Parts: sequence; C-alpha cells; structure tokens
Amino acid sequence: MAIDMEQFKVTYIEESLEGLDNMESHLLNLEPGSRDEDAINTIFRAAHSIKGGGATFGFSNISEFTHVVETLLDQIRNGEREVTQQAIDLFLESVDCVRDMLATAQGGGQSDASRSTELKAQLDALLVSDENFQPDAHPMPGDSQASPDEQSIASEWNIRFKPFPGMLATGNDVVRMFRELAELGELHTKVNFAELPALTDLGVEDCYLSWEATLKGQCTLEDIKEIFVWVEDECELVITAAPSLESSDSIDSKDRSTDDKPVSGINGASDHGVNVTTAAARPSSLPSENKSKPQNKTTAERRANAESSSIRVDIDKIDSLINMVGELVITQSMLSQLGEEFDIERLEKLRDGLGQLERNTRELQESVMRIRMIPISFAFNRFPRMIHDLCNKFGKKVQLKLSGESTELDKTVMEKIGDPLVHLVRNAMDHGIETPDKRAEAGKPETGTVHLNAFHQGGNIVIEITDDGAGINADKILKKAIQRGLVEEGIELSQARIHDLLFQPGFSTADEITDVSGRGVGMDVVRKNIQALGGTVDVQSTIGKGSKFTVRLPLTLAILDGQLVRVGDHTYIIPLVSIVESLQVHNKNVNAIAGKAELYKLRDEYIPIVRLYEAFHIEPDSRSLENGLLVVVEGDGQKAGLLVDDLLAQQQVVIKSLETNFRRVDGLSGATILGDGTVALILDVAGVIRVSQGRISHHDSINANGVAA
Repeated sequence: MAIDMEQFKVTYIEESLEGLDNMESHLLNLEPGSRDEDAINTIFRAAHSIKGGGATFGFSNISEFTHVVETLLDQIRNGEREVTQQAIDLFLESVDCVRDMLATAQGGGQSDASRSTELKAQLDALLVSDENFQPDAHPMPGDSQASPDEQSIASEWNIRFKPFPGMLATGNDVVRMFRELAELGELHTKVNFAELPALTDLGVEDCYLSWEATLKGQCTLEDIKEIFVWVEDECELVITAAPSLESSDSIDSKDRSTDDKPVSGINGASDHGVNVTTAAARPSSLPSENKSKPQNKTTAERRANAESSSIRVDIDKIDSLINMVGELVITQSMLSQLGEEFDIERLEKLRDGLGQLERNTRELQESVMRIRMIPISFAFNRFPRMIHDLCNKFGKKVQLKLSGESTELDKTVMEKIGDPLVHLVRNAMDHGIETPDKRAEAGKPETGTVHLNAFHQGGNIVIEITDDGAGINADKILKKAIQRGLVEEGIELSQARIHDLLFQPGFSTADEITDVSGRGVGMDVVRKNIQALGGTVDVQSTIGKGSKFTVRLPLTLAILDGQLVRVGDHTYIIPLVSIVESLQVHNKNVNAIAGKAELYKLRDEYIPIVRLYEAFHIEPDSRSLENGLLVVVEGDGQKAGLLVDDLLAQQQVVIKSLETNFRRVDGLSGATILGDGTVALILDVAGVIRVSQGRISHHDSINANGVAA
C-alpha cells in the first residue's frame, strides 16, 4: 500500500524544532571548558536526529549543514576538542539557521543558502583548527556513536537487519535503505521469512521480515550506519567487518568502551567485529523531561507570533474526554427511552435526566477546552536565548527567573501573547536594567534580575514581568506629556494615571532611539494586542527599585464570562473583565458639557456616559437617566458608563465571530446564541467608547442588528 510521506515530513519538522529547542536550552547552560556529559550528549543527539531525518525526507540542505555541526559535537563529546565560547556561539547561530531552513521547508519554499553557506564555512574553519589539541584519554561514555572505529575502512561488511513490527508504519522504507547501501558497493541480500504469520494474522502495516546482507566495497562503518540512522531505535541492527580482515584491521567491541562492554547491540556482541545499535536517533526518542518545555519558534524576536499547526495532548485529557462522551451517550439513551414512553408520572425522571444532560454537557465542554490548554512554558522558554543575546548586545548582566511555567492557557491565546511579552521583556532589558557600573554605583548587585511569573486568578491567567532596574521616572513622563499636549500643565495626576501615559501612541521618554528603544515606543501596540485578547495590562514602578507590568488574560478566546444587559427589546453581552461596577444613576452627579457630552461624577473622577440606545439606534424603555442603570466599564485605558435598561444574568457564552460570518463591525467583538435560541451581540467596550465619541464616520455606525448604517 502507498504511504503518504507528507504526514511524516510534518512530524519530522515539528520534532526537529523541538530538538533545536533542546539544543538551544542546553547550549545556553553550557560554560566554556565544561565537561557536562549529559548536556553535550543531548545536544549531539538532537543534531544527529535532525541530520538523519533531513537525509531521509530529501532536505539535503539541512542534512549537509547539520552534518558539520554533528561532527564538531562528536569531537567534543569524544574529548578531542574543548568546549569554547566560539563553539557555543556558532552552535547557537546554527540552531537559528536550521530553524529558518525548517520554517522554509514547512512553507514549501526555497531557503536563502547564503546564511548557511557562510556559517558552514565558519564551522569548517573551526573543524580544522586546534590541530595540536590532545584528546582526552577517556571519552564520554554512554553513546554508541562515539568511536574512532567508525572511520575504519573494510572491503567487506556483513549486515543483519531486523525491523521491529511497527517500523514501516512510521514511513520508513526498507527498499530505499538497500538502494542506498547498493551505492556503496556490491550488495547481496537474503530475506528471512521465518516469522511471517498466517494470512489471517497478518497486520497490513507490520513488518515480519528480516534481512542478512553482504556489502563489498571500500567504505567505513559510519557510511553504513548513516543509512540506518533514522531507524536505529526501531530495529535490530548488527554490522560486522568480514572475519578475514580482522587481523589487519580489527574492529573489536572491547575497544569501543572503557568498561570492556559492547557500546550497543540488542542481541549482545557478535564473535567477530562490532554490533551497532543506538537508542537515541529519532527526535521522538529525545528525553521526555526535555519535551515538557518545547520552544517551537525561530529566534525569540522573530518567532513570537509564529503559529503551530498541531498540539500535543496529554493522554489523561483524551481519556477524560472519552469518559465524558460515554456518560453523554448513556444520558441520551435514557432520555430517548423516556421520550418514547413518556407520561406525566415520568416528569420527575425527565427533569433528573435533563439535569444529568446539563452536567454532562458542561463537563464535556470543560474536557474539550482542556485539550487546547498548554503550559505557558511554550511562551516563556524563548526568553533565555533572548536575554543571552541582549546581554551581549548591551554589555549587561541579567539573571532570568521563570515561575509558574506549568500554568496552562488556551493555545490561541498563547500564540497571540508572544509579541507583547517579547516587547515588555525587551523594554525591561533596555530601559529597565542598568549597566553593571551604574548598578554598582547604586549599591545594587552587578547582575540584574528579570522575573516572569504566571498564575491563575479567578477565570484569568495573570502574567507578571518584573525587573529590579532603575524604575520609571514619573516626573519625566509627566513633563513629556505636558510638552506633547497630552496633559494640561498644573493638573495633578496619580502615579497610576502617569504610568498609563506610557501606553499613548508614540509616547517615549527614551533619550536616544535604538532598535530596542525605551519604555513607551510600541507600548500602545502592546496594550492593543492584549486588549484584542480580552485582557488588560497595568504597570507599577518605584524609582531605583524596578518595575512590574501585570498582564491579565482570559484562559480561552472561545468562551467568555459575560454580563447580559437589556436595552429596549435587545440583549447585549458585556465581558465581565471590562466591568468595573454597576450603579443607579443620580441626576445630581450628572454634568453636561456644551450641551452634548454627559459626564458622571464617580467619586473623585468624571466618566463619560454612553447611552447604548443612541449608539445602536434602538428604542429604550426610558430615555431618562434615573430610570436606567449605569455599567462602568474600562477599555483602551478609558472609563465610561454604559446606560442600560436592566441587568440580566451572568453566564459563560460561546463566542461566534462576526468577521468570519459577516464582516468586522466597530463596537462589536462577536455574537452568541442564548439558551432560548436568540442571538445576542457581544460588545467591544473600547469600540463602543470610540463610537460614542464620534471617532468613526457615519457609515460605520451601528444599528440594533450589528449592521453598519
């Protein structure tokens, strides 16, 4: 049967990206002169797997480039080369380069070879350097790939190859492997049918055959292993030099390890030569502890908004979903039986059944939503590399602390929060953390700290970005705001209101413009992106002590906690996250400006009143303010009071996109279907405020049905 190789290419790319993240994480923790065997072996295995998969799936540019990286890493783990800062930096650049090549392969395009060619030349130059370096007497144990014997040349090799039953199901092709073997020399093969089952027991995707082959030709052990690299953990593989050659070119398994054991060999050592099998070739075989924190993007700044086409789901979540579906089927069967034989005496049972259906539906919804929930470590784990690069750029010393990495949120929210977080961390590095000399003058440790913390609070996730840097100069912000005409001179503002000025478009207090400029530049975009997710961002800062930016986001974009309100005959939904409070209107607190705008005095501030019936061109129960209710909301950093006729229930609603089904409408973020089958429109609070202030043209105004007038 034909096997669709494209599905395996997708898996290879995704697993290779995880492998690169593994490499990057360990490289960042690697110190010059280090002999961290676990880290170096993990880095090597990731490069080895990417190279093997690249060759298998026809990505020759990836395979050829990573071959050089692998060779350097092989020398390091064999003790033939020291870990240097130059090597670490080149490996990190190589990680970025391969990421770009994989991203291009994923999109089906052709990558720019200039970067990889230049980097490969630097790697080649490093390979031929340090010729006088004396190798370690004891190479790193525990990995069968580390052996100079692999370079030994023989004119005849015996190969025993027995695939595990499921090897073919992963897209591997025995014919292709033997075809490549035949290119190395004269190949003779013999197939073994001994384990072939009866026809009735035959699995269509399982392999029951094994092969013995003889290869004649001048080639090395490494040449042969290269062909089987992608299936090393899915087969029994024994490669043996012909016995007649051993007296002059012995390749004895005793020479391959310091403890006189064969390095590998599932069936033990053969009488002659070396058994070759390895346990860590495919990306799927990477250590499980490293797969819990994949950072699956390019470099930190370029990969923040990249989206992945798949998601890894814990098997427990799948089991829970299956159980919920089973419960739902049982409840449906019970209700069907009640419907067929229903009479008034069964009314109580019907009510019980409907109650059970409600519980099952709610639990099923929660189970489905949990499938989309992934740890925020997916977003956090891009920052160690970013901090590393920015420290080198700015000459600063910074320690990155990560907390709450296992906190989960919706995958869509995760993908869209990347850019804002990157911008906030960059600002902390550039404008927040001081240089070591300035920190020393201020009596601080030379090494600053940037702390990312995530936790659940109510129905939201809270992300805090804290630094112990110079803090935000409120006086400087206020002076700049007065110069730009944003604030009238002489007006006193609270610290919170002054800090809020940072989010005005184009506002900055930076003394000089850099590619990572001071707080303010782009902060309006940060707030807009966060608000587009239904979230908020606040800032607290103390001069000389540091700053903390707090981002609050909904756990998911598919379901919204909302307050239902009624205006005339129409029902609208206001997101709970936007509501500050609700109150009865008192005319004594209402002030009119120039006979147009209405302001309501709420304690120590004045907020504009938005009559929803005017914004949506509908007839209310009453046009009198005292007969209505004022819902105080906040959006785009502004507060407003929405005048409604009545407050209804609070409930979770499933969001349906207007843009997908109709088009984008200012003032509305979506719609939902209520329990009685009617459609309710979900308000975009910031958009409603803009509409009320006349910031959109007449043809973009909104009528009761959400259609532009």
